Amino acid sequence: MTPAGRRRREAVRMQAAELFEQKIKPLEVARCLRVSRKSAYEWQQLWRDGGREALASRGPSGSRCRLSPRCLQKLAEYLEQGPAAHGWVEDQVWTAARVATLIGRKFHVSYSVSGATRLMHRLGFSPQVPARRVAERDEQAVTVWKEATWAEVKESGRPAEATSASRTKQASLADRPEDVPGAGAE
Repeated sequence: MTPAGRRRREAVRMQAAELFEQKIKPLEVARCLRVSRKSAYEWQQLWRDGGREALASRGPSGSRCRLSPRCLQKLAEYLEQGPAAHGWVEDQVWTAARVATLIGRKFHVSYSVSGATRLMHRLGFSPQVPARRVAERDEQAVTVWKEATWAEVKESGRPAEATSASRTKQASLADRPEDVPGAGAE
């Protein structure tokens, strides 16, 4: 959730607290604030137990970032340098797996691939698509391959008449051949 979304949600919760103080029922609070009945009942319980403070935001949920602000800045610098500067010379693409490995190497902190992806987004990086084609690309060879080889290996779709949309029904024991295992079982 974005910071603006969190602020908006907290404002709604504070409005709910005001309504509960006026002895408004949760169903009416849900209708007035356009929230679910479940949320209104949960908020009422929190309000009863701890007042307005119980409905106040506790900040973003989820685990804390395991890298300090200084380390995050350093990571952004490493990402700007490109993968080749850190040993990945085969292409110039930062993958989430590479970023997770880089974090482990440089900061001795373990991140999952999905965690590295979220961290990259937080730093303003996104999944990469090469901006230009490699200099070694042979356009003529690519065209020949597409026309000759791709047409052969490309799997054609199943023709419409070959498909079926009928219900399946369990086979009868009487329809079973006699020489298959389990044919005599009933």
